[in-house]
Amino acid sequence: MSAPPNAFWPRPRYRSGTSGAARTSRQRSKRGGGPPVVLVPLAVAAIAFVVLPLVGLVQRAPWTDLGGQLDSGVVTDALRLSVLTALAATGLSLLFGVPLAWVLARSTFPGRSIVRALVTLPMVLPPVVGGAALLFTLGRRGFLGQYLDSLLGVRITFTTAAVVLANTFVAMPFLVLTVEGALRGADRRYEEAAATLGAGPWTVFRRVTLPLIAPSVGAGAVLCWARALGEFGATVTFAGSLQGRTQTMPLAVYQALERDRGAAIALS
Repeated sequence: MSAPPNAFWPRPRYRSGTSGAARTSRQRSKRGGGPPVVLVPLAVAAIAFVVLPLVGLVQRAPWTDLGGQLDSGVVTDALRLSVLTALAATGLSLLFGVPLAWVLARSTFPGRSIVRALVTLPMVLPPVVGGAALLFTLGRRGFLGQYLDSLLGVRITFTTAAVVLANTFVAMPFLVLTVEGALRGADRRYEEAAATLGAGPWTVFRRVTLPLIAPSVGAGAVLCWARALGEFGATVTFAGSLQGRTQTMPLAVYQALERDRGAAIALS
């Protein structure tokens, strides 16, 4: 009786755990996982460039009189106005910016690239130029503001509403670009599946599209709020600097620099 094939050959032994090839690959990934050496000094220089001015500001702060400086009415009015107007500008940017981002990302129409360039123009314009543009448009003698004043008695310049509009003008493009990029990268199969199941366009947008891009909408809103909070040029040109009415925190710091440098550092 003949033996079956391979009867006298030793059976292969399988050892538990990872193989030598896997261990070698993992070791190589560990060795190559760090950043290139040339990038480390550049990263350290970037950190120093950002941190050292803040250290200099903290070093010059009048710590002995800091409480009295921050307890003044100028500080509380400017801080309250800055936070509220930045929140209002963020709300307006969400209300108008998200639909605009959807149109730019999902619609095809003549001149779409021109519209996108115009939307992003406030990001590259000097803020003072943006404020002047708002002034020539919505001011008492602007081509729209004169009709608002004569027909409705509405004057926008040098009011809190002017601060909100100036902040929205310079901050909304950050939200639009962030949301548009998210819409372009979102998987449209979920929206198509919802439409196939009978959902209307508004239901698809509200129940499918918005949850998909919610993290990007949140990130864009944070960028928008931060940009509006620190706005200076457009605000001072279009709204002025009236305490309790249009004087935001950047304007209060700038005016304090002209009178009392210690107070300006404390405000900063």
